[in-house]
Amino acid sequence: MITRAAILGTGSWGTALACLLASKLDEVCLIGRNQKTVDEINNHHTNAHYTPDETLSTNIIASSDMAKAAEYPLVLFVVPTSATEATARQLTEIGLPKETILVSCAKGIASSGERMSEIIHAQLPDNPLAVLSGPNHAEEVSRTLATCAVIGSTDQAIAEKLQETFTTHFFRCYTSDDVAGIELGGAMKNVFGIAAGIADGIGLGDNAIAALVTRGLAEMTRLGTVLGGRMETFIGLSGIGDLMATCYSPHSRNNRVGKALGKGGQLDDIIANLGMVAEGVPNTKSIHDAGSKANVRTPLIDAIYEILYENKPAADALEELLTRDTRPETD
Repeated sequence: MITRAAILGTGSWGTALACLLASKLDEVCLIGRNQKTVDEINNHHTNAHYTPDETLSTNIIASSDMAKAAEYPLVLFVVPTSATEATARQLTEIGLPKETILVSCAKGIASSGERMSEIIHAQLPDNPLAVLSGPNHAEEVSRTLATCAVIGSTDQAIAEKLQETFTTHFFRCYTSDDVAGIELGGAMKNVFGIAAGIADGIGLGDNAIAALVTRGLAEMTRLGTVLGGRMETFIGLSGIGDLMATCYSPHSRNNRVGKALGKGGQLDDIIANLGMVAEGVPNTKSIHDAGSKANVRTPLIDAIYEILYENKPAADALEELLTRDTRPETD
């Protein structure tokens, strides 16, 4: 039975997961680089920048010392995807025990095309490893609003142990051995969240957004199965579940980025004003490159790539999507 856990990352999702686990575990330690945030958590039991309306449980502590992670049997990676490799390398340097269970909770793909679990495993090959994903906005998890999640691991015993650890009266967990599908769904939905936000910002209406989300799911499944995921995973919590949450919720950073782009904003200004990481922006390039390498047709991903990285006007890109040559729906 797991009674203590460390969470790498003191952002909104890391803090929300700390709130979740604190209701079941004896101690949860948030580990981050910002000493001001660490001191605030320890001294005031708040993390005002990321969870402004929440008081943290007293069994949530914080540290800026990565070596502290070695004291816990469960370690969650909740750092931005761009920091995952360096963070995993730090854990090797501190001599993390090989029995420590690792869980990747970030949703993204590296510029190399590697999934986060692959990056972590390359640095810590002997540690048990799992991934966590689903329609889980941090703002709602920290407020104990009901949701579901999926835990992926090739080790069924580890998956079930984590299922027991994470499941509460409001956070229901399922298990799966399709680690690739879970991670790919969680990463690709970010791109479609930007697309839905753009459509909303332009003012295309509910019908257009519903069509876009549906075609996004088709594209996610087409590319995701080629990259190693299973079809049933993409119609599950980390596929369509997370896709809907991202495409329709104002909590979604990617959706907010897209909406601002649709209203004519400049990407650099939008990201600066957001004040948080919107994984869909770097993910779009990584996923676009993966699709091109795999020779998979991805018109929606291509359109968002052109908007973000080739300065194509958002309205023009979406109009081209609608006026492409027609084809059967299942093609």
